[in-house]
Amino acid sequence: QVPLVESGGGLVQAGGSLRLSCTTSGRTASSSIMGWFRQAPGKEREFVAGISRSGSMTSYADSVKGRFTISRDSAKDTVYLQMNNLKTEDTAVYYCAARQPLYYIPSNVRDYRYWGQGTQVTVSS
Repeated sequence: QVPLVESGGGLVQAGGSLRLSCTTSGRTASSSIMGWFRQAPGKEREFVAGISRSGSMTSYADSVKGRFTISRDSAKDTVYLQMNNLKTEDTAVYYCAARQPLYYIPSNVRDYRYWGQGTQVTVSS
């Protein structure tokens, strides 16, 4: 098991910023690809961003490119999602996910084995 715990969600006005954190633990966590997904009411869970084990490779959904930044601090076993210029359509429950390393960062929900409980992000107009 790779416990993942998200934090940092909340209510923010459009144009504002939030930083989500995902704390992992154990040797497995440091060897994993980490991803952020989100799920809005009535919609399927979708990929937001991902980062490789070393942090040298990242991937973003087109809808968040230029606004969101994913990073990781291996010493703290923590992955971050800095979200700037938030829009109302960013409102969703955000989930942290992990999987074993690949040569690329997958964006499909089915490719991730471990999941956190999620943190709510609400962007008001």
